[in-house]
Amino acid sequence: MRKAVSARKFVNKKSIKAAKVVLDMAQRGIREFDAKRMLAKYLPEYLNDFSYKGNLILVGPETNLEELAADYPWLKSERLVVKPDQLFGKRGKHGLVLLDARWEEAKNYLKKNMGAEVVVGGVAGRLTHFLVEPFVPHKEEYYLAISSDYEGDCIFFSREGGVLVEDNWDRVVQIKVDILKGIDDVDIKSALPAGLADRMEEIEKFIRALYRFYADSGFVYLEINPFTFTAGRIVPLDMVAKLDDAEEYWQRKRWEGLEFPEPFGRTLSEEELFIKEIDSKTGASLKLTILNPQGRVWTMVAGGGASVIYADTICDLGFAEEMSNYGEYSGDPNTEETYYYTKTILDLMTREPDPQGKVLLIGGAIANFTDVAKTFRGVVMALKECQERLRECNVKIYVRRGGPNYELGLKLMRELGGTLGVSIEVYGPEMHMTHIVPLALGGACQ
Repeated sequence: MRKAVSARKFVNKKSIKAAKVVLDMAQRGIREFDAKRMLAKYLPEYLNDFSYKGNLILVGPETNLEELAADYPWLKSERLVVKPDQLFGKRGKHGLVLLDARWEEAKNYLKKNMGAEVVVGGVAGRLTHFLVEPFVPHKEEYYLAISSDYEGDCIFFSREGGVLVEDNWDRVVQIKVDILKGIDDVDIKSALPAGLADRMEEIEKFIRALYRFYADSGFVYLEINPFTFTAGRIVPLDMVAKLDDAEEYWQRKRWEGLEFPEPFGRTLSEEELFIKEIDSKTGASLKLTILNPQGRVWTMVAGGGASVIYADTICDLGFAEEMSNYGEYSGDPNTEETYYYTKTILDLMTREPDPQGKVLLIGGAIANFTDVAKTFRGVVMALKECQERLRECNVKIYVRRGGPNYELGLKLMRELGGTLGVSIEVYGPEMHMTHIVPLALGGACQ
């Protein structure tokens, strides 16, 4: 059973389309480097004889290649694999994987390809990060993946893994797992394909252990394609992974040192970079993704879980195409940080008026430790500075919040509503989060 409530559990099952939109936003891809690093560190907690060492190096634009061999002596003693690590697949099919190479060959490959522009799946981008690891000679290739959606978890397995697994998808077995019951009572062995022989027991144990690791670590997708056996031990050769960003608070320890890279080919806007820089300098969490700058529905939501609820409800009401941004502020940001976060959203929101007006939802759940009054002081400062542009764009603001000092925070917002010249409706925790959204959209965006 999961230790934390993941974002997918907030999805309104009445709308499959809304569910898919929200899940896509809540899922954050991570590098293969980080996925394998986590696997090497934590899977032994669930599988005693898992001995994968996780000898891995992430090479970026600033990496000094001449110094690496001194820090990682195995680079000169092992045959190596070098491949881009930037959240895109089919690297082998695109000729971007160097196999069975000596260190000098690997260095030459990295120097040649670092910064090179390539087109993958119709998306153009520059190669900036590469994974270097030992080359593992092998004959067997198995496929294993776990995914989560609004219906639950599903395990996928095939004894014919590798680049052709998609072409042989009819041979992939699927095992459903009830997320409330977990893996303990699932009959994995009978679901596995025949012909595994003496590998059957090891693979069954590996699947059970991997699922527990998956559930306890905040994953929503994890694929190992392929894994193999060497000296009788399981070794992951390629991995793809996505995490549920609503579990960031509960996963602080396991996610320590982990970064969420941007999708390949995506360039952050000036505003997104600005918020990312502030986020990197604070113990709080400030996130901003611009979805549609011309949209009419803007959000400023406290908390990862709450941001999913708001986004799900907006989509469920049919306003997915009007949703302008996705993000959250949490972890008790101070007044100044909240001011800059708010001002950035207001600046984006008020650049172009819309004949139908715009809506700003300032909300969140009932905070555990974020001082609502402190953050709302920053919000008020930004709203005052932008009041003329807010009036010009016919912005209507809807506030819903609870938590420490929320009465004072809401009072500040109500007082502001009397002087700002902009419609502001303010509610406390007596108003449910899923009710404030239709109130705002039904009243202002018909």
